[in-house]
Amino acid sequence: MFTSKTANFCKNEDCPSSQELLDFQNGNLDRERGVDVRIHMSSCEFCSAEVEFYSIYPQANEDIFVEPAKIPAPLFELAEALLKNRHSDLNSLNMLLRGTEGLVRR
Repeated sequence: MFTSKTANFCKNEDCPSSQELLDFQNGNLDRERGVDVRIHMSSCEFCSAEVEFYSIYPQANEDIFVEPAKIPAPLFELAEALLKNRHSDLNSLNMLLRGTEGLVRR
């Protein structure tokens, strides 16, 4: 059950945007706006937590694009089978699982 403290733990229209909080964390705001954000964070636990999150988990630079890795075909087929609920056919599922055994690192 939510307590009154957690019920208000959310962003509201007075909060800086997530991008602005990220810019604040990275020191990319002008001095005046940085002071405004710091004052806001003194009374907003949600924004303070978001800035703390950015300090622990730095966000990637938008200018750098990293090509996502391709999912190996057997693993993709297994995921597709599970998502399409084809697991009712245990022989097919076992065959797909055997095909992914080499992909699992222990």
